[in-house]
Amino acid sequence: MNLQFISDGPALIVENRTRVLVVADLHFGIESDLADHGWHFSSRSAERVKKVCACIETTNPDLLLLLGDVKHSIPKTTQQEFFEIPGILSAFRDLVPFMVIPGNHDIGIGRFLHDGELLPKAGAIIDGVAYLHGHTIPSPSLLGHLIIAGHHHPMVSLHDEVGCYLRAPAYLAAELDPAKLRCAEKKGMRRKTRVLFMPAFNEVAGFDILRIIRHPFSPLSRSIRTDTAEVFLTEGTYVGPVSALEDDVAA
Repeated sequence: MNLQFISDGPALIVENRTRVLVVADLHFGIESDLADHGWHFSSRSAERVKKVCACIETTNPDLLLLLGDVKHSIPKTTQQEFFEIPGILSAFRDLVPFMVIPGNHDIGIGRFLHDGELLPKAGAIIDGVAYLHGHTIPSPSLLGHLIIAGHHHPMVSLHDEVGCYLRAPAYLAAELDPAKLRCAEKKGMRRKTRVLFMPAFNEVAGFDILRIIRHPFSPLSRSIRTDTAEVFLTEGTYVGPVSALEDDVAA
């Protein structure tokens, strides 16, 4: 299996026999929710669609996998989403076959999809790699595989000696403790289960990695073996173990 970090996304190419372009947490329609809270912005959906399409054209995948939270509003579907999402998905469909693993914001997403495009919310295995949005307990069939997940929107803050810092989207990788997931391990399973949390494609969304570690908010993040947790920037640069970030903050 080969992983390729696409910094122009952020997005990820996962390749065995099939070349899969993975995009997480697009949150189309977020501007309507921000407006309800007094923050008024023009829709940036067109810009996000162009970025996804550029990633497709650059990487030439066999499949585009949308890793949940394609839409933003819950529990309803807003007028913005009704208006924009059919055209958005058609733009993707014109370039490459795609599938969606539904996230917690994707209530009603099925009405916009064709047969075979919607995968189970408990996750799916594609070409030997497991995929999950990340808000639910994973299917036991995912254990023993690398699980690529969204939902957590990881970001990293890097400080220097004079107090300046970089805050940027990042990947969080760690080994999982299956016993903490409350799903039965597969009989005879020997391989470790690892998770790679993807940063959000939506530029507004983000949670600091230390917050994810210290205050986990999903079955997956509550099951991380923190001593194995590592951080990568969106172009693949290895930042180091999460423990180094904790030492940096303490200093």
